[in-house]
Amino acid sequence: MKSLGKRAAGLRLERMRASPLWQGEAFRNIHPVLPGLRDGSAPRPTLSEFLCSEGRRVPQGPLPAVNPLEGWRRPAGSGLRATWLGHSTVLIEIDGLRVLTDPVWGARASPSRLAGPKRFQPVPVPLRALPPIDLVLVSHDHYDHLDYPTIRELARQSVPFVTSLGVGAHLEAWGVAPQRIVELDWWETARLPGAELMVHAAPSQHFSGRALKDRNATLWSSFVIESPRHRVFFSGDTGLTGEYAAIRERFGAFDLVMLEVGAFHPSWGDIHLGPENALQALALLGGGAFLPVHWGTFALAMHDWDEPAETLLALAPRQGARLVMPRLGEPVEPEHAAEPTPWWRGAGVPSKRQPAASPEPQPLTLPKSLPWPLD
Repeated sequence: MKSLGKRAAGLRLERMRASPLWQGEAFRNIHPVLPGLRDGSAPRPTLSEFLCSEGRRVPQGPLPAVNPLEGWRRPAGSGLRATWLGHSTVLIEIDGLRVLTDPVWGARASPSRLAGPKRFQPVPVPLRALPPIDLVLVSHDHYDHLDYPTIRELARQSVPFVTSLGVGAHLEAWGVAPQRIVELDWWETARLPGAELMVHAAPSQHFSGRALKDRNATLWSSFVIESPRHRVFFSGDTGLTGEYAAIRERFGAFDLVMLEVGAFHPSWGDIHLGPENALQALALLGGGAFLPVHWGTFALAMHDWDEPAETLLALAPRQGARLVMPRLGEPVEPEHAAEPTPWWRGAGVPSKRQPAASPEPQPLTLPKSLPWPLD
């Protein structure tokens, strides 16, 4: 399947093997897992539970959304504006340039168009209707961050890509010209040609892989996006790590911090933040306007679809965190963002998730566990 991508080879693989993060035949996390993040006694969900469990893992109806095209026609008065388009896809307007993070327009976070986690609703704006993009960032190669049909469409444009070591092999296989791809190791920097925009790759605590036998064959990263006037942090996918303090020390204060808050579970608490650990990560980064991402789009864990948002809304004021929680497709300037309101509640009516194949699942015919988490 073309959507699986391609393994790195040749000079690309040689550069990967020269990284201090490479060990043996794969990349590794180098920061020790903080105590209490992962509950080894918590059972991972079974396939039967994932397919057939009752609850509120998906909203019953569409989420409120805004068509951002009209808003994008007006320049951002502060010079910095962000539009959350779903999951970890954000259009960042920074001093006249447009940066798109982890673009996913596909219907499923899956190698197949017929199976796998399905997005709750379409992206508020078609991919072809986007204004000209100056740079695309791809944090790692999981399906909910690196989407084959989206990259195929973007490959027809001239937009450059900055990504983590090894991910360029997938991009090239899908039609992106090699000269448009820059792959970074942690703490390396790329400059957008002809512009005063820097992108720095930074640590994250996660993993990678698109098939059963390519785990950690490419690197995962967070990114710092820096212009002369503004600085933005994008977490990609990560667990809580003390390396956030090192990021703050190296780069200073952030005008906007985008941290993942969804798809968390006690048994994999070391590689996904969840809302409570995201607030700790924000504090380690030194604060800043906090735009939560990685929620409200795919059901990739067992928690209620809106649990990340509700938890943040309750906890953030107590910790002095400044939340920025716009509706899907709503352009917002962090400097002028209003207090968050629970716009998502109108779509949160409880509903039962129906079995995928049979009303009477046969547990004995299903594997006892999945290669969790899916992202």
